[in-house]
Amino acid sequence: MASEAVSLAEVQGECEIVVMRIFDAPREMVFDAWADPKQLVQWFGPEGFTTTIESFDFREGGEWLQVMHGPDGTNYPCTALFTEVTPPEVIAYFNRGGREGEAEVEFQSTATFEEISADRTRLTIRMEFPSAEERDENVRRYGSIEGGRQTLIRLADFLTKKGVAA
Repeated sequence: MASEAVSLAEVQGECEIVVMRIFDAPREMVFDAWADPKQLVQWFGPEGFTTTIESFDFREGGEWLQVMHGPDGTNYPCTALFTEVTPPEVIAYFNRGGREGEAEVEFQSTATFEEISADRTRLTIRMEFPSAEERDENVRRYGSIEGGRQTLIRLADFLTKKGVAA
């Protein structure tokens, strides 16, 4: 279950960051890796990060409370409100969080899961910020383009291991 290299991880449009990857895995498997908190904690976040999920109400209007733990010990508490959950096609949420003790960052995330074939899925994540300045600050402060790329590499590794174990 190898996956192609990330073909897109960049600033796009007025206020967006877009990260995309094609996985050699069925769409339902890729979607479930997001929808199941037991799977999500195994790959979510950039390289070296771990995630603690405090609550995960996976439905439109539900809330996802988590803390990402950086490799240097810094905590990044985040609250997400699910704005759309359409299995196995779309997960969208309004995200608020950031480095503990600093001002929070707010943006809308939309993950779309496109079936290319029975065993291939294109995952596209769009992060939409209120302004280009806020997007650029997020990229500068948190390295969100590289972090998005690393997160999808971790997801690819997780799916590969899951496929081998199945």
